[in-house]
Amino acid sequence: MADHLIEVRNLSVDFHTAQGTVHAVRNVSWHLDKGETLAILGESGSGKSVSASAIMNLIDMPPGEITSGKVLFDGRDLLEMSSSERRKINGSRIAMIFQDPLSHLNPVYTVGWQIAEIMTAHGMPAEKARTRTLELMKRVKIPDAENKIDSYPHQFSGGQRQRLMIAMALALKPDILIADEPTTALDVTVQAQVLSLLEELQEETGMGMLLITHDLGVVAEAADRVVVMNSGEIVETGTANEVYHTPKHPYTKKLISAVPGTGKMTDPLATGIEPILQINGLTKHFGGFVAVDDASLTVLPGETVAIVGESGSGKSTLAKTLLRLEDASSGSALYLGRDLVTMPSDELFALRRDIQMVFQDPTQSLNPRMSVFQIISEAFEIHPDILPKPQWKNRVRELLELVGLEASHMHRHPHQFSGGQRQRIAIARALAMEPKLIICDEAVSALDVSIQAQVIDLLVKLQEELDVSYLFIAHDLPLVRDFAHRVVVMQGGKIVEQGPVAQIFDDPQEDYTKGLMAAGLSPDPEIQADRRRARAELLETTI
Repeated sequence: MADHLIEVRNLSVDFHTAQGTVHAVRNVSWHLDKGETLAILGESGSGKSVSASAIMNLIDMPPGEITSGKVLFDGRDLLEMSSSERRKINGSRIAMIFQDPLSHLNPVYTVGWQIAEIMTAHGMPAEKARTRTLELMKRVKIPDAENKIDSYPHQFSGGQRQRLMIAMALALKPDILIADEPTTALDVTVQAQVLSLLEELQEETGMGMLLITHDLGVVAEAADRVVVMNSGEIVETGTANEVYHTPKHPYTKKLISAVPGTGKMTDPLATGIEPILQINGLTKHFGGFVAVDDASLTVLPGETVAIVGESGSGKSTLAKTLLRLEDASSGSALYLGRDLVTMPSDELFALRRDIQMVFQDPTQSLNPRMSVFQIISEAFEIHPDILPKPQWKNRVRELLELVGLEASHMHRHPHQFSGGQRQRIAIARALAMEPKLIICDEAVSALDVSIQAQVIDLLVKLQEELDVSYLFIAHDLPLVRDFAHRVVVMQGGKIVEQGPVAQIFDDPQEDYTKGLMAAGLSPDPEIQADRRRARAELLETTI
């Protein structure tokens, strides 16, 4: 009998590229026991996802190569098994939830068919698999599961798609669940719900969970033990409490110091300043659905106004309506006194330089056929008065270095970068236009905490130097607390509360705002344990 549910010993993984060999994972060893949650914590490129992919046999070889190590499961080395043996284990004994469910759900098949396929592929009759699929959809709390079973992935919200991925992973009651950044792009309330659901399912089945994350709040909420990885190596291990309260390695200390939500809140700007943006009664209908309902807010020069709220609250639709990516149904949006809603197209084109947007998903917003140089310098081609062509290369180099990338990256294409790196490219593209107002739609949600801190520091520096304003859409409340001057809270298309950041965080007036604040995750495991107990007590009194 094996001592542990799964044990990784001295695993090393290399990738052979045209630029040389990349040592992605180097002599990594860890174990996972039944009913335990082990978090692998680290930033993009640390090797945490690669080591998990080795367990699932998902590394493309070539260019990848497992140069050493063992992965022991049930006393056998997974790395020495044949492909047919691995197929019997993957899905049934070891399952995985991926970071981006929309990229891993097939858009042309119904979600019910895709969940059932996990079971039919392992020999379950189709009728029984469909019955089990419906049970799973109800268990992961998909509303109206009987009717939604034949819907397609795009008809679900981000949080619901992640729940569907969980249903797929748990279809055959695996012994081990690998969760790769399962809550990265989710709102705080949905994130709390997903983590709570995983915990409930783990208690029911006794499975071990390998949680891959860069979020210390997720570690504090869910992990029993932590493995910290940096540059392919394990630099520290311990319980969640030990790693947070008594970190030993400089890298771990750097991660903890970069966590937002503990610094001094930003004071609001002085009143009486003419706003750069004034929104009055902005409304957007999609057929009979009201996505944005009578929204009014202002943004001052040099001010950061954060918009928070759950998925479907209207945050992104409001931003797209401002940029005329969606046509407003009614209302006005005055930029320096000129109405963006009714502005002629030729005038709007000239203003595109002044108002830029960084979208939530860089995979969809960056052209995969263009190099990074072409993506960033395209701004200079569209608006040739920004910069003479001989200076394009130097400016692209400067912008890449500003957002924490290397000048040599300009010759690569988007697919050659991690999610966080692609988001930095998108930010550099927006900065190329030298805008006065930047709308950031979850612009740093996919970034590691230290890179996130670097980008926020960059945005603050640009704000101080250039007086640039930000409309900052985010679900990361600690980040909003540290970065914003004012906060706007949206629910169901309406603005339910707005005010200075200190007022919203320290003295929220609306129940919805109070609920958002309560759902936030603290990186301190002791504080998060108190919040879990408080939530459980509240649930008991409610029942």
